[in-house]
Amino acid sequence: MSAQTSTHAIDDQSNKAHVKRIWKAFWILAILTAIELGLGLLIYFLEKGDPSYNLILFIKGVITFLTFLKAFYIISIFMHLGDEKRSMILSIGIPALLFIWFIIAFLADGASFRTLRNTNAHSRQYMDQSDLKHHVPGELVPPAGSPDLKKD
Repeated sequence: MSAQTSTHAIDDQSNKAHVKRIWKAFWILAILTAIELGLGLLIYFLEKGDPSYNLILFIKGVITFLTFLKAFYIISIFMHLGDEKRSMILSIGIPALLFIWFIIAFLADGASFRTLRNTNAHSRQYMDQSDLKHHVPGELVPPAGSPDLKKD
């Protein structure tokens, strides 16, 4: 009989390096998350008083930056993009940035639509409650202050 040799020997050195890399990623993400949480709590307590609008906006910007930093770190570690060539990283990173722009553009468009809908695009003149009591449903209402409105 021939001696059996295992071709699937475990390389302890590369295993330890892989585990060390995972723990490093865990601690970096945990620290960034703790900082974001702390900044969120800071905003919560600042808004109980009389906060500066610019300070709150700055803190929200820092939280947004840290969130993007975490996202790209997760992409580089867990999607293994950090080990790829520059062209591969750009072919995935640029569409991701365009997707972020896409979300921001739709949020701005939605906010604009909401504002126009709530103000009715200033196409109708504002009617006071006293003007509404004379309004018959289905009848066209003349603008407020018009001589056509009969006041009781």
